[in-house]
Amino acid sequence: MTEEDRAQLMQAKKYQDLIASVPETCIFKTGMAGVAGFGLGAFFSLMSSSFAYEDPLLRPQAQVNATTTQKARDIFKDMGKGMWRSGKGFGKVGALFAGLECAIESYRAKNDMVNPVVAGFIAGGILARQSGPKAALGGGAAFAAFSAAIDLFLKRESSEYVDCYFLPLANQADHTVLSPAMTIDAISPIDYPALIYSSM
Repeated sequence: MTEEDRAQLMQAKKYQDLIASVPETCIFKTGMAGVAGFGLGAFFSLMSSSFAYEDPLLRPQAQVNATTTQKARDIFKDMGKGMWRSGKGFGKVGALFAGLECAIESYRAKNDMVNPVVAGFIAGGILARQSGPKAALGGGAAFAAFSAAIDLFLKRESSEYVDCYFLPLANQADHTVLSPAMTIDAISPIDYPALIYSSM
């Protein structure tokens, strides 16, 4: 391999590492949380509006006499407004929480329970700031408790997965030592007795 080829490989590796690091940035996480929150809020609004039945007695006379096309247009317009309003609210909450949590995690250089709790408290306070200091503190406390509950639930669910690892064992045929880094595909059937399942 020539020096030019080596330089090209190093440059390609540099770009590859740069692209791979993009999803770990706070900007990307904040944007993805905002998009996901917007989609979730719009979906909830769509589902709720599809089950909302209007009372014919309270319906305006102009709407009663409207044609089917006009009724459909009005219904879709109201659904679109509701989806936009709900999606925007969910997206704002998701982006705010994800951005704060990522910033706190980057500052502390730790990934533990403190990050979502502090991020939830700050996000709740910001969202309820217009209602006064007491409402901001109450909103922050409620959001922090909700974030802690969700984080505990997710960690409990992930801990229930079965963890598979291999005890060091020398194969009598070829003296191969099995290690935790080896995958199942790399293990022959005669080595399966070394496969140990344990619950975290």
